[in-house]
Amino acid sequence: MKLIVLLGDAAVGKMTVGQELMKITDLRLFHNHMSIEPVIEVFGYFKASTIQRLREVIFEDFAASGSYGMIFTMMMAFDMQSDWDYLTHVTGIFKKHNADVYYVELFAPQDVRLQRNATENRLTHKPSKRSIEESNQRLIRDDNQHRCVSYDGEITFEHYVKIDNTDISAEIVAKMIKERFSL
Repeated sequence: MKLIVLLGDAAVGKMTVGQELMKITDLRLFHNHMSIEPVIEVFGYFKASTIQRLREVIFEDFAASGSYGMIFTMMMAFDMQSDWDYLTHVTGIFKKHNADVYYVELFAPQDVRLQRNATENRLTHKPSKRSIEESNQRLIRDDNQHRCVSYDGEITFEHYVKIDNTDISAEIVAKMIKERFSL
């Protein structure tokens, strides 16, 4: 069992890279909006506790399934202990089942991410992002309130890579990840 955690700021390309990585490996993709969007649809708003419970079931069952592995995407605020704790919790579920865990951090400047925030693929899979103006404001606000790019040397995980995907296609990034971790 393998868990690939794709970390990064809003609209950096985590889902798109995950989609490409799934195409060239036996990994399955569970991007964060796969749990967010149904909850918003049912409740009419973002209900964190329900999203977390839904994810827990998927993580526990998948980790115990004997499948090859999962790609999970996570927007990470490196300045928030709660995000570090959540990352530890999620990876712990998989490690309990002897999974190998790999961490990939993607980063790109805000102007690039604002362009990506309005791509067809993103809007197709993330209905809550379809109000581009509101989504852009949230992205800028998050950038101002949190540090969503790690400092050099801050991440000391054994299997970790940081990729500036500003000018690299999702397909190439996926190939880089596959080769780096022999997936």
